[in-house]
Amino acid sequence: MNILAPVRRDRVLAELPQCLRKEAALHVHKDFHPRVTCACQEHRTGTVGRFKISKVIVVGDLSVGKTCLINRFCKNTFDKNYKATIGVDFEMERFEVLGVPFSLQLWDTAGQERFKCIASTYYRGAQAIIIVFNLNDVASLEHTKQWLADALKENDPSSVLLFLVGSKKDLSTPAQYVLMERDALKVAQEMKAEYWAVSSLTGENVREFFFRVAALTFEANVLAELEKSGARRIGDVVRINSDDNNLYLTASKKKPTCCP
Repeated sequence: MNILAPVRRDRVLAELPQCLRKEAALHVHKDFHPRVTCACQEHRTGTVGRFKISKVIVVGDLSVGKTCLINRFCKNTFDKNYKATIGVDFEMERFEVLGVPFSLQLWDTAGQERFKCIASTYYRGAQAIIIVFNLNDVASLEHTKQWLADALKENDPSSVLLFLVGSKKDLSTPAQYVLMERDALKVAQEMKAEYWAVSSLTGENVREFFFRVAALTFEANVLAELEKSGARRIGDVVRINSDDNNLYLTASKKKPTCCP
């Protein structure tokens, strides 16, 4: 558990990275939502003025590279002789987005069938779901639909960001990758997920991908808080102007003031 991970001071943006094909992205915009930028600039207390955390769950078949993907980003290491995850593990990675401290809590779930029940208990409350498959294994791509269905049983489909990630890109020949990418894009569109292809061995697209996840989950998090709070600062004075002594009377019970 990497609780003391260093703060990543890189400016995290939500714009579309050059390595991501436009047809693979659902969330295409040049910068953060204006309301998010404004709230961060004003440091609204209770909205973005405190440390924010987004929960991200990573699911997929056994040996598709979930743990290697997380370790490459969080620890910048790659171990081909890793041990299969038992149950659930997680890493905490800290960022600074628009000057606001922010953290991704990355939940690495087991791909083995016998641990599925244990892992599924940790699915609830996710802001993002990353479904990983092996770019050299067609069956693992086919299984992503079931993994997503299982994860959505514990989450509201309208409130989570979805990412379909093809791993082990370094093992694919250009011709093999073109064929797999065609099928992966089709699956991603059916899922309404954003598609990425990465290599944990070389690090290709790994950093860019997680920065993308951080930017989009941060934006969604702040927008949701603004929606709940009505964008009102904690501590603002609420002025109630009424000549009625009983503010608890409903409109239907109040005496009309326009007629005698």
